[in-house]
Amino acid sequence: MDTTNEPKPWPPGLDAADLRESAGEMLWRRLHARLSELLTAGHWLPGQSLPSERELAAQLGVSRITVKRCYDELRREGWLGRGSGRGGSLVQAAAVKVHAPLGRLKGFTQEMRELGKTPSTRVLQLETVRDRMIASVFERPSNAAFLHVVRLRFGDDVPMTRENAWYDLTLAPAMAQWDGMDSAYDWLRVQCGLVLSGAQQSVEAVLSTEEEARDFNLAQPLPCLLFKRKTRAGPQGLLVEYVEGLFRGDAYAYQMALAV
Repeated sequence: MDTTNEPKPWPPGLDAADLRESAGEMLWRRLHARLSELLTAGHWLPGQSLPSERELAAQLGVSRITVKRCYDELRREGWLGRGSGRGGSLVQAAAVKVHAPLGRLKGFTQEMRELGKTPSTRVLQLETVRDRMIASVFERPSNAAFLHVVRLRFGDDVPMTRENAWYDLTLAPAMAQWDGMDSAYDWLRVQCGLVLSGAQQSVEAVLSTEEEARDFNLAQPLPCLLFKRKTRAGPQGLLVEYVEGLFRGDAYAYQMALAV
């Protein structure tokens, strides 16, 4: 299987005249439909590059604006990431939307496995911090220590969520030895000996930042779901975790049961 980053030649048998055969349909939309077919069929694989806007426009005898509008739409749909050094657009694995139920406390690893996906993690930041704002969230003294971890979480090698989390090292000192790779909840239960008693969670729609879009391998910021969760432990219900999880809007649809 060829997974090099070299742009593949445009398939034969398609030119500007073919694109104009669909009467009443804008040229860039017809090109978009054809490229979508080819991407779905696997003509270009994740990690490979499409021809640059200038190259493809010259090959097809169309304007560069036509190709740009088409590429912009493919980027918006998540097919294309940031361009290669040759000025092309990098093909990325399309996120398959998952439908996850709400209502039960569980981590990303468990959720992915329940959905039949293989979870993996990339740790972006892991450090012990003392932060007055975070201390106020946990209702701890301003000099209290917390483990701060930023992780990118994957399902079947597709980046799905970016987690920004803090853990109370006063309540769970063993978290200082956690490497951030496996389940935080398993570590809290097994290594810290804590019984998780519940969580409060809110959800809001946000636009990812440029940095977050880069972590998701997206060409531009994308609408996302921001989950803010406070997880408590023990009979006193002390706050042990505060996490802000940014979930890709094109990859997640959440479901919940409503009582009558």
